[in-house]
Amino acid sequence: MDTPNDVTGPINIGNPVEFTMLELATLVIELTGSRSKIVHMPLPADDPRQRRPNISLAREKLDWEPKIQLREGLQLTIDYFDRQLAGYAQHQPADAR
Repeated sequence: MDTPNDVTGPINIGNPVEFTMLELATLVIELTGSRSKIVHMPLPADDPRQRRPNISLAREKLDWEPKIQLREGLQLTIDYFDRQLAGYAQHQPADAR
């Protein structure tokens, strides 16, 4: 990144808005129209209960904070991959489709 010399090391640019993995999975299924089923498994012993990134360094050093919410970001990502897959399928021989 093109940053001043006093900016070194990793800077978290995650989104501090918390949501559960169940909320994320449900939203992905909804937005993709998937027929996937959610399967609940036991959490590993060392699995963190909360994942809320601290973006204070990004705000301070980069004057950055997220502007796109989860639903919109997922939809943009899904649309991107839909376009990529459509372009890939277009360039395949008819018998490979």
